[in-house]
Amino acid sequence: MFSFVYYALSAVVALAVAGCAWAFVHQRRRRRRGALQDLHDHADRLEADLKDCRERLQRAHAVMSPHPELPAAGEVEARQAVDSGLKALLGQRLWIRDQAPAASQRELDRAVDALLHARHQIEPRLRALDDAQAALDTAVREHIHKGF
Repeated sequence: MFSFVYYALSAVVALAVAGCAWAFVHQRRRRRRGALQDLHDHADRLEADLKDCRERLQRAHAVMSPHPELPAAGEVEARQAVDSGLKALLGQRLWIRDQAPAASQRELDRAVDALLHARHQIEPRLRALDDAQAALDTAVREHIHKGF
C-alpha cells in the first residue's frame, strides 16, 4: 500500500513539475514572439512617422520658400535630421533581421524600449509640425483672402 501511494504521489508531483516547466517554456516563447512582433511593429511605425515628418517638412518649406529651387532656412538641417533617423532605423532593422532571432529576451526588450523611446521623442515634434502647418495654412488663406 505504501509503495502505491508513494508512486502515485511521485507521479502527481512529476506531472505538476512538468506542467510548470511547460507553462514556463510556453510563456517565454510567447513573450519572445511578442517582443519580436513589437520590434517589427514599432520599427514600421517609426519609419512611417519619419517619412510623414519628411513630407510635412517638404510641404512647409515649399510654401515658405521665396525661391522654390533654393532650400528654405533650416530645410537642409531638417532633412538631414530625418535622414539620420531613417539611417539609424535601418541599422535597427538590420539588427532585427540578423541578431534578434538569437538575442536574449533582455536584448529584445531593450530594442523594443529604444524604438518606443524614439517614437515618443518624435511625437511632440510631429504635433509641433502640425501646429506650425495649421498656422501657415491660416496665414496663406488670410493672405489670399486679403488679396481679393
